[in-house]
Amino acid sequence: MDEIELKLHLTEAAARAIEAAGVLPGKPRTLAQRSVYFDTPDHALARAGLSLRIREARGKRIQTVKGADRGTAGVFARPEYEMPVTDDTPVLDDATPVARVLGGKASALAPVFALSVTRRIWMLEEGGARIEAMIDRGTVTAADRQGPFCECELELVSGPPGALFTVARRLGAVAPVRLGVLTKSERGYRLTGPLPVAIKAEDVALDRGMTAAQAFQRIALSCLRQFRLNEDLLLATRRPEPLHQARVALRRLRSALTIFRPMLGASGTALREDLRWLAGSLGDARDLDVLLPRAPAGPLQDRIRAGREAAYDALAETLASDRARALMLDLAAWAGGGGWLSDPDTQAVRDSGAQDFAATALSRFRRKVKKGGRDLSHLADEARHDLRKDAKKLRYAAEFFAPLFAGDRRKGRRRFGAALADFQDHLGALNDLAAAPGVLDRLGLADARGAADLADAVDRAPLLDAAENAHRALVRAERYWS
Repeated sequence: MDEIELKLHLTEAAARAIEAAGVLPGKPRTLAQRSVYFDTPDHALARAGLSLRIREARGKRIQTVKGADRGTAGVFARPEYEMPVTDDTPVLDDATPVARVLGGKASALAPVFALSVTRRIWMLEEGGARIEAMIDRGTVTAADRQGPFCECELELVSGPPGALFTVARRLGAVAPVRLGVLTKSERGYRLTGPLPVAIKAEDVALDRGMTAAQAFQRIALSCLRQFRLNEDLLLATRRPEPLHQARVALRRLRSALTIFRPMLGASGTALREDLRWLAGSLGDARDLDVLLPRAPAGPLQDRIRAGREAAYDALAETLASDRARALMLDLAAWAGGGGWLSDPDTQAVRDSGAQDFAATALSRFRRKVKKGGRDLSHLADEARHDLRKDAKKLRYAAEFFAPLFAGDRRKGRRRFGAALADFQDHLGALNDLAAAPGVLDRLGLADARGAADLADAVDRAPLLDAAENAHRALVRAERYWS
């Protein structure tokens, strides 16, 4: 059977506030749990999208195998197989895919990490749905490393999945909750290797049997997941890498909304505006991250560094705001069950094959980039910036739809992707140069000693020549989707 749940990331203070507010009705049950997760030394199960655990609670053990998430933008929907066991030795049979996936590696199966959890459980009714609400406080342990966590799981027992978001918004009204994107098994696997500095975009799980609507939902979930993972790292470390990847995630999502506009129409207009606001909020700090390494040591660099710290302070306040936190939940709810899914005017596009939709979209954005890059060296900064944005949309579309063009098209896709990435890199370098004077002006540093040199430190002519050459190479690259 499939498990359908919505996860919410909580602080300990938020968990206490929710429990004290009475928004979860009745007296909860409390359950102490200990779970051991198993895998091979090379994590063969994790690489196959499976997790295997044995959980002990109240003297009973249950073995659970969970498959890869098949959710739609925020709701985890995973195939789940459960059976009682007598001890902490996994039982491998034909009822689950574990034995088939492991093959000859089955004998190497061993504990990888463990979780100790105190769970409080409420049952509630909402909008025709029956929901089990759980607040989990626990610790994950892998060898000599540990990590605490606090989260809320809203599991759908019966009824429409949209009710999960209704409950989540009610909880968010009394405490700061954030959309959760990490499973417990992912928390454990993270402790078995180097801790991430930033999270790059993951491959989107698309296949040729999907409709365009299903493809959009998977893509939206991927973008939301990338943003949330980097948001947490950004707030914890204040490093430039997760900030950059958080911005990439928002650009990917905004690009997806443009790519799928023929299907989405005007649906989600308010969400688009909020996304633009949030992306702009990350921009000031990112501009300073780019400018700081180029500044000479001394007073100018010190003032840029101080401006960066102030920008990160402002960004932390923005990300903690009700508007920013609610936006992630609203986007997940809209992508998974918004009005665009029932608009009769776009039904034909929604039901079209994902690969056909992808080919049309890739051709559309390639034409824009081809036309916009003519006589590139004579373009004004603003026009070149617009070309850069179109190139990004084309690149994100190519990355989103990559699994739909595998097999004999893989080599052509890689060559096209390499040419597009090279062109985009050159445009990015030119954009950083063009943006420097504006950043200095915002900081009141336009007249500071060394500012003029910083803004004009690089000769643009070679960069423009290289960008034009990259554009010609891109135009010549094979249209692998045709």
